[in-house]
Amino acid sequence: MGSGSRMAEAVALALLVAGCAGTPTPYQPISSASRSEGGYSEVQLAPDRFRVTFAGNSFTSRERVEASLLYRAAELTLQQGNDWFVIEDRETERRVERDFRPDPLYRPWFYDDYAYWRPYWRYYGPGLGWQTWDPYFGDPFWTGRVDTRQVERFEVTAEIRMGRGFMPTTNLKAFDARDVIRRIGPDIRSGR
Repeated sequence: MGSGSRMAEAVALALLVAGCAGTPTPYQPISSASRSEGGYSEVQLAPDRFRVTFAGNSFTSRERVEASLLYRAAELTLQQGNDWFVIEDRETERRVERDFRPDPLYRPWFYDDYAYWRPYWRYYGPGLGWQTWDPYFGDPFWTGRVDTRQVERFEVTAEIRMGRGFMPTTNLKAFDARDVIRRIGPDIRSGR
């Protein structure tokens, strides 16, 4: 096999691995088909008020989630025939999921005779109180040989009020919808 053939195989493998890597939530409406990927949604509360939400997947930064919400609020404002919007209320939710898995190579000295026996422990941690340790779900208390994974997901919700004409200049939470579209639109649409 020649070096050119090996190089082609290496490039193909690299492209395959890159294609399998996760990507941030695209700017899209959330639907039952894309719920795990995330996206935006809105609910009309009054003729000039909406609750807008953007949920990101585990590859989407908080900054990207909040920028996508701001962009959606501006886009929705223009679609409703308005010029500006005010953020009346905003909330960012951060979900952290931790997954502890026992090390598959962990083999205590008694394993050959009692493979299915595992104790359940309770221990006291300062500031934490009593904690329970389950050997089937893993815990760093028992061994440093666990596979730990932390997944963060962000979801932001804002209630917006829309208006036409001159924007309130004294309200720092007021945004010109066209200005928001012009400034952050290219980054949102390109997926940066």
